[in-house]
Amino acid sequence: MVAAPPLTVEDYQLLPETGPRFQLVEGDLYRAPTPNRYHQHISRNLEFILFEWIRQGKGARGELYDAPFDVYLDEINVFQPDIVYIAPENLGILSDRGCEGAPDLVVEILSPKTRRIDLELKRQVFARQGVKELWIIDPEPRTLDIFELPKSIEKPAHQYGESAEFSSPLLPGLTVRAREIFAI
Repeated sequence: MVAAPPLTVEDYQLLPETGPRFQLVEGDLYRAPTPNRYHQHISRNLEFILFEWIRQGKGARGELYDAPFDVYLDEINVFQPDIVYIAPENLGILSDRGCEGAPDLVVEILSPKTRRIDLELKRQVFARQGVKELWIIDPEPRTLDIFELPKSIEKPAHQYGESAEFSSPLLPGLTVRAREIFAI
């Protein structure tokens, strides 16, 4: 039996715009499950924090998007991260169809159905394609790992619990209280 060739961006774009969401990961199509309610709280909370930082002009005025939002990384990888931030100097990667290149910051909120894909497959692609920071949020046990992908894809540069307060050189002037991310 001959293995089927990997799916491509062209195949991905033939999917219907309505109905279930999908991601193309290393040429394989994965259905993105509907996030649970707590996942949505976390996503909303962090997006609000980042949006306020941009709106108040405390840092760079980039662009912020949340899923579903297509991020085209190459011919066989189209992801829909939970949140992406594109710095002002990289806004040229935005198009009508989404983001055509590596965002500066990607946030993935783990769920039982996407855990392996987010932690293993997608992290490797993000690093290979030039994402600067990857934030992995684990709702249980309420932790956040920050990977500085140019430095290491295997070990987070920083790990924070629910009571931590942190910042990132990628987002100057922003201080995040982790408890605000995990608030219901």
